Amino acid sequence: MEPLQQDDPRQIGPFTTLARHRDSAVCVRYLAHGPDGAIAVVSVARPELAALTAFRRRFRSETQRTQRLAGGWVAPIESSTDGTDGTEGTEGAEATDGEPLWTASSYVPALTLREAIALAGPLPERAVRILGAALAEILSRVHATGTVLHGLAPDTVLLAADGPRLTAFGALGAAAVAEAHPDGQLTVKLGYLTPEQATGAKPGPPSDIFVLGLLLAYASTGTTPLADADGIAHGEPELDGVPGELRPLVAHCLSKSPEDRPSAGTVAADLALEGAAALTREGWLPPSLVAAVEAQAARVRSLGQEDAWSAGPGPGSGSGQSEAGLQPADAKPADAVAAQHASAVGAGPGSVRDTDTLLVGGGRNAPGAGGLGAGVDRVTAALAVPAARSAPTSTAAAVARPAVAPATAAPLPTAALPTAPLPAALPPGAPLPGAPAPDRRALLTGIVGAAAGLVVGGAAVYAVAAGDSDKKPAQAAPAPHRTRMAGLPPEPVWRYEHPATAAEPLSATVWQDRVLVLTGKEQSTGVDLRTGRPLWQRKEAASVSRAVPVDDALCFVDIPDAFLWIAAQDGQVKHRVAKAALAGPGEVLTLTGRTGLDGTTLWMTGQVKKGAALESYLLAYDLVARKWLWRTRIPGAPAPYAPQYQLIGVRPAEIVVRQYASTLTPAQQKAAKGASVLLAFDRKTGKQLKSLRLADVHPAAALVGDASGRLFAPVADRLNAYTISTGALLWRLAPADTAPGESGVFGFGGAILRSPMLYVANRHQQVSAVDTANGRRLWQRSTDAPVSNEIPGSGFSTSGRTVLAYDSGQLTAFAARDGKRLWKFQETGAQDGGTDTPRYEPLAGGGRNLVVRRDRTFYALPVD
Repeated sequence: MEPLQQDDPRQIGPFTTLARHRDSAVCVRYLAHGPDGAIAVVSVARPELAALTAFRRRFRSETQRTQRLAGGWVAPIESSTDGTDGTEGTEGAEATDGEPLWTASSYVPALTLREAIALAGPLPERAVRILGAALAEILSRVHATGTVLHGLAPDTVLLAADGPRLTAFGALGAAAVAEAHPDGQLTVKLGYLTPEQATGAKPGPPSDIFVLGLLLAYASTGTTPLADADGIAHGEPELDGVPGELRPLVAHCLSKSPEDRPSAGTVAADLALEGAAALTREGWLPPSLVAAVEAQAARVRSLGQEDAWSAGPGPGSGSGQSEAGLQPADAKPADAVAAQHASAVGAGPGSVRDTDTLLVGGGRNAPGAGGLGAGVDRVTAALAVPAARSAPTSTAAAVARPAVAPATAAPLPTAALPTAPLPAALPPGAPLPGAPAPDRRALLTGIVGAAAGLVVGGAAVYAVAAGDSDKKPAQAAPAPHRTRMAGLPPEPVWRYEHPATAAEPLSATVWQDRVLVLTGKEQSTGVDLRTGRPLWQRKEAASVSRAVPVDDALCFVDIPDAFLWIAAQDGQVKHRVAKAALAGPGEVLTLTGRTGLDGTTLWMTGQVKKGAALESYLLAYDLVARKWLWRTRIPGAPAPYAPQYQLIGVRPAEIVVRQYASTLTPAQQKAAKGASVLLAFDRKTGKQLKSLRLADVHPAAALVGDASGRLFAPVADRLNAYTISTGALLWRLAPADTAPGESGVFGFGGAILRSPMLYVANRHQQVSAVDTANGRRLWQRSTDAPVSNEIPGSGFSTSGRTVLAYDSGQLTAFAARDGKRLWKFQETGAQDGGTDTPRYEPLAGGGRNLVVRRDRTFYALPVD
């Protein structure tokens, strides 16, 4: 902390600045009085960076992400992008030239993780557990939105008296270097490295888990477990100093293969099953750190006094008084403490510092120095290179340099950043480049965006021009493969029979490849996917609707009078929102159907009665923020014609739906003339954009769309492709050949997508792989099942390498690449099939085991 300088602003939006608090690669932070008189920390972007369009867009994106995640270990923030002077304004507004970009949050007394290590050495095991659990809980929420954090570092992690905090929610917040180029381009360099980045691959959520493992090892030992970039890519981590009970989990997080790392939810549960918050209630920091936090708070409270600065050193003094009065009276001078721990943590004068809860930054103040340090410690900031002390730098020199390169052994390459508009984030559900996940049945996946990360020499160069990436969390404790002879079906790892009456409807959801969540009228049940044994039963969560996975901890359940968020591991109700509270004043809201889900957005149809008026709506609900996003009026009528929609496609700017034929009024049926009518709505606002009539597609025919704007639908004995914009016919897939004596229309079922391929089965028991661009059939294979009136369904294994055709008689597996028939699965003694016989149905998820349902019986088949 130091006095305001001559050029520092005295007013930032509604905040009156009191002192300069921190300095980072992208911003300067100030302590300030807010409109209510409370102390806040205001972070102002450097003018040379804020002038760039790319920076402003990324700043807005990371700010909005922080605001969406506010709560728990994430502090709520205000921002200049919210509107003038921090008031509510046009969504997504950007600062114009000359206007500063800023964020602000309440001041929280805290030390950075690196500052704490320098002051008191490695943390006790209990503190490491709480720290790791809190960070994993944040990661779980971030990964649930389909993005990668890119924000973990010793200087973005804060240790407050009531628990940890995280200050960075993107590449800008965690930047070790941010450089503006004369041509308007921007380079952002991150201070960490992961094995996939070291080999040129693009980061996904498992990359955050690897960095979390580095942080846990650092918090436990005071040093990095991997010495350099080669060690990151190929070496084994040094974990001897990590407490024995934590060592296996940290080693798991540091697995070289992203697929072998645990999910954030797994880490949180393993470290603190009851949650980090529960463990902090009785205190969690060592006494020396508690005293340092209290001393810092006292120093900040004294800012309003005239002698506030007389007790501390002036800028650049480097005396024993720590920044913001961090140390108690009997503590060692901060420079001496830093020197004492330099061999273990690489911290010296000029180390990175950060003690607030803002979005942008990672500070650069040296402990005990009023001035700003220009060096970046390589162990604790980069977490990827050998320990080394950075040289101290004068205050003047530090202030003059807005971007400071980390002291790596070799110069870092830079990646130029184009000034084209940037996506704020990957659409939820988009698969990682190079490892695409199967498209959800009857849904259009989001556009794939690449998280650009170029890594050389121990740090990442982050090209902000691309969105973040999404990847399914790694499987938790997957069952081992069981070898079998070629052509023989896999032997089930387990078989579970759900004890319920046949008359009761039952819905099934796979959560995080770990728990099978079953919902019914009487109760909900959780089944362990590793063993097939019930974990819990909860009558309170009884529902006729399928549960929806929300994040690495929760599932959403729609019960008659409320929305519930239950912990998938134990079934405990964590949040409840009464449906009566979802309606506006004087309204009665009745939800009539679930339209579809993408990421954490759930679309529903409903009717609102206000007085004598009855209106129908399409509604969008955020399952993470637990709030309505929008509602828009749609044509409707009283029951039994209350409208219900099916989600056909999700595109970056719109959703495409079709009303279920059974809810069409007689007038609507007459107007449609037997055709499918599709409606497109603005994804952000809910405004209806257009209506599309497909004259030859039956209103109940299976429809699916891909990310390039194509629709695929069965028409009589053919499969047609249309443009989603105009409905123009693109191509037709020829009908199946019939055998002598066969008659009738051998129509196709619903297609499944794995770009650029489409897989579909027909009533002739043939499965085809089709190029979505031109309709060319690449292979066609038979299930060898008897032909009947039943059209097989299609599905994928979790990896997507196996295509599955299923009906009431059998489940047949084919290699997706060449169509080789692998095996067929039938339960011994089961009925051979027929219209009244339950179908075999593969469920999405399950990890290496394929979860297959047949009525109330569930199997785990080792497929991948």
